[in-house]
Amino acid sequence: MARAFAADGEELVAIMDEDERAVVAGLCLQVMDLVAPASAPTKGESADPFEAIVAGLGDLSTDTEDGAAGLEVPNRAFGLDHDRDPALDRLFPTGNREDEQEAAEFRRFTEQGLRQRKHQGLATTVRTLEAARDDRWVVTRPQAPAVLVALTDIRLVMGERLGLRTDEDATRLEELIETLEADDPAVFALSVYDFLTWLQESLTQALMGEDE
Repeated sequence: MARAFAADGEELVAIMDEDERAVVAGLCLQVMDLVAPASAPTKGESADPFEAIVAGLGDLSTDTEDGAAGLEVPNRAFGLDHDRDPALDRLFPTGNREDEQEAAEFRRFTEQGLRQRKHQGLATTVRTLEAARDDRWVVTRPQAPAVLVALTDIRLVMGERLGLRTDEDATRLEELIETLEADDPAVFALSVYDFLTWLQESLTQALMGEDE
């Protein structure tokens, strides 16, 4: 069973088995593909990196059309190509929702740099996971901010795929999960999302010296 991050001198250590580390590393790689500066996927491309873990979500699956999942979906592509993956708007929020042209200009000058930094942070996280020995995932204090951002980015993308945009969405998804079989992909997806949340919180607490 996984154990939360705890401080060990200048290192922050979590206990995670090989399968748990592989899930986190795999999600890092998928989000790296999404944010890669050279080739950002769009909705029209063939493979959704998260399709396998959110298959079967039914009415709660992400859709960019108004009214999907019974929700009033905002214009998350403000100032952008409308084919853009909506998850990218969670990762790179617009700088100005009042002026579409200014929003597009803001993204044009800032997004590539942000993509590069996020890509590097995710790559750092993968390296630390691959370096684990004896089920010890070791993150140094200088690495911790990048790992925290990487975990946040994965959760943002998963949240978009799961349709988690409000507290009401979360409640509704929890209620749906209770009606599904244990091996349903939606159950797995939410359990992974909760696991990432727990990891992120424990790393934050260990970094701030609040772990027990």
